[in-house]
Amino acid sequence: MFRTVREQIDTVFRRDPAARSVVEILLCYPGFHAVLFHRFAHSIYGAGWFTLARVVSQFSRTLTGIEIHPGARIGRRFFIDHGMGVVIGETTEIGDDVLIYQGVTLGGTGKDTGKRHPTLGNNIVVGTGAKILGNIRIGDHVKIGAGSVVVRSVPEHSTVVGVPGRIVADDWTVQQDPLSHGTLPDPQGQAVEDLNRRVAELEATIKALSVAQAVKPAASPVETTLDPAG
Repeated sequence: MFRTVREQIDTVFRRDPAARSVVEILLCYPGFHAVLFHRFAHSIYGAGWFTLARVVSQFSRTLTGIEIHPGARIGRRFFIDHGMGVVIGETTEIGDDVLIYQGVTLGGTGKDTGKRHPTLGNNIVVGTGAKILGNIRIGDHVKIGAGSVVVRSVPEHSTVVGVPGRIVADDWTVQQDPLSHGTLPDPQGQAVEDLNRRVAELEATIKALSVAQAVKPAASPVETTLDPAG
């Protein structure tokens, strides 16, 4: 247990530049508290004490604002930054070195039974407010942009943004700092920018044609009355 706590503290120091001391982490980090509560709840859930496990998880939810079902399987060095509003469903599986931010939902899509929540691989970053829904798999080294809604599986080394989530880069996250959310691609914004530029070009062309038409000299009255046959 002490080793688990020590590793979780080290994870917070590595993931959050605002962390200044062990005491601060122990007292002031709801994501840290939620993960430790879940480790305990999951162990008694696995022993068949389902109601007690749910009581522990509900206490954790009340204390931290983070709801993790005790049946969820979570790997090592998992970190929830800020954490308020995070929901992790019963059959969710999370690998090692995963970072998620506040408002993230790892949920289901209906009343299906069995495996109905997502599976996340290793070294994944899930941005603020993102929703990953259904029995889908998110591959290793994937970055999910803030506010994205992901309902289809994502291959390794991908970046996903938008509603619904779309893959906008391959092999991109390997070369980037996991905390650099401001550098994520924005295909929708780029499409709007391209469209605005094209509209401006067309407006300029139309204006130029209108000006040219206005200054074109009119035909002479004599010319218009001459008999073409002479």
